[in-house]
Amino acid sequence: MNNLCNLCPNNCNVNRENGVGFCGVNDKIKIAKYYLHPFEEPCISHKNGSGTIFFCGCSLKCVFCQNYELSRNLRGKEITVKELANIFKILENEGADNINLVTPTHYSTKIIEALSIYKPKIPVVYNTHGYENLEILQELNNFVDIYLPDIKFYDKKIAKRYCEKENYFEYASKAIEFMAKKPLVFNKNGKMLSGTIVRHLVLPLNIADSKKILDWFVGIKDNAYLNLMSQYTPFGNIEKLKELNRKISKREYDSVINYALSLGIEKMFYQQFESADKKYIPKWDY
Repeated sequence: MNNLCNLCPNNCNVNRENGVGFCGVNDKIKIAKYYLHPFEEPCISHKNGSGTIFFCGCSLKCVFCQNYELSRNLRGKEITVKELANIFKILENEGADNINLVTPTHYSTKIIEALSIYKPKIPVVYNTHGYENLEILQELNNFVDIYLPDIKFYDKKIAKRYCEKENYFEYASKAIEFMAKKPLVFNKNGKMLSGTIVRHLVLPLNIADSKKILDWFVGIKDNAYLNLMSQYTPFGNIEKLKELNRKISKREYDSVINYALSLGIEKMFYQQFESADKKYIPKWDY
């Protein structure tokens, strides 16, 4: 059996039983929190909240990550596959409207094991940065009901500057085009049961890149929703990146929204401009 990890496009080829990959974690599942999260899209958080599990480590590691302590694996608690399956049950019993797996990529095989032990009767949400291998998504697809991917950068130079991944868009665009094949289904109360919502975080002085992403999104606009997010808050390791040391302006955000509308993108969520606030970052349990 091959124990070398190539779950994400980093293709580390590392044996995580005795080492760590680019994601910063070994082969043990590590989480920082699970709870009913009220601040996702309305059709995801819905009435009771999204049963959200925050995983530690990250295979992308953007410099401005608002969950920096988690993505750099600076905190968290190790759990087993069986314990993860039990967390699904706990959240479901608490009334969660879905099970929301945040930054799951580097644990995808463990997540499949846990979902094989217990598949919740509520939707399973795969909440990812978008930097995914198609082959892994194909293995996950029967276990996932809703995809919640980011599409962060279009330009190679920008992706290189912010996450050292010139090939980010190449992988993320193909992954999301695959995700968008998941049928869009809502119940009569507006709760999402199946489908894809693509998130894009508008960054300061990067409006031209946002518009290129919107040009691409037009190709899947009938099959997926878009969430244009204004919540960028200066965070992480950004001291040398002057443009990131401020929030976006309302003029920048409005420019991106108006461009999306001009392209005929109708399945779209906006954020209230006041959402750029550290109070929306969860307090970690572990």
